[in-house]
Amino acid sequence: MSTATPEETRRSVDTGELVRKYAIVLVFVLVVVVFAILTQGNNLQTQNMFNIVVQMAPIGIIALGMMFAIITKGIDLSVGSTVAISAVVAASLAQIPSATSKFNFGEAGIPVILPILAGLGVGALVGFINGSIIAMFRIAPFVMTLGMMSMARGSALTYTEGRPISGLAPQYNFLGNGSVLGIPMPIWLLALVAVITWVILERTRFGRHVYAVGGNDQAAKVSGINIRRVHLGIYTFIGLLAGLAGMIVTGRVGSANPGMGNMWELDAITATVIGGTSFAGGVGTVWGTIVGALIIQVIDNGLDLMGVNPYAKIIVKGAIIVVAIILDERKNRGR
Repeated sequence: MSTATPEETRRSVDTGELVRKYAIVLVFVLVVVVFAILTQGNNLQTQNMFNIVVQMAPIGIIALGMMFAIITKGIDLSVGSTVAISAVVAASLAQIPSATSKFNFGEAGIPVILPILAGLGVGALVGFINGSIIAMFRIAPFVMTLGMMSMARGSALTYTEGRPISGLAPQYNFLGNGSVLGIPMPIWLLALVAVITWVILERTRFGRHVYAVGGNDQAAKVSGINIRRVHLGIYTFIGLLAGLAGMIVTGRVGSANPGMGNMWELDAITATVIGGTSFAGGVGTVWGTIVGALIIQVIDNGLDLMGVNPYAKIIVKGAIIVVAIILDERKNRGR
């Protein structure tokens, strides 16, 4: 017979809940320490840590969108291809007049805001098509976005004839390599998207509907929630964020190519699941997703410092997803 007082029991429960809630932070610290040992401290150098955050920004932005899909038991496999088609369209409009390309848009003196809006618009359009077909025909998100992954990639290759687009305007490149108050633009943009995402998820009716659909879609439907509209909004938002991520990377390297974004859906899904978003639906947080993206980038960076084969890195990420899903399943059984 237990002799614990109610107060002691309550403290024990609170401690357990606290550990479960912030376990991802402990995992992050553990990953940093492990790679500090494996790389002899090279990963802890200030410039390297700074680079990790900058390089993590595009994947973090996409993962924040992916979080919405997974909360509703969905997924978006087309984000990498959406990155590519958005980036090449925006880059083709952002070329300087002297750039060598089949496109001549640079000679038209197009203001830099138009390529940016075009990139966001193309991304949102891809997401809107995903969401519309998922909602109208009740197709599984996995199937629809798998098809879109191929269609968007093919569109990017067709548009560019398989060639990279370079010679971009400096104002456009500012998205990826500029800085404000000493902080790189990718970090500012990630912070902005994180705040907007948090507000949508935690402070709007749409956010409450997202959790409700993910928790129990039948109950959500009975209570009057328009599930189709929720799916449409989610996948459009994901496409919009994928378009932004594509332009950040394009601006950072000063060029776009139709092969960019390949396998990024893997990174985004991994970051989201590691960050605590459950495939069982109804669970997911902005801060957890950001920490998850950081963990992925720390692992990626650490493997680079160790000289690990890039193909082997894909195996590692796949294994991480499997472990994360197993842990998620075990956690759900314990609810």
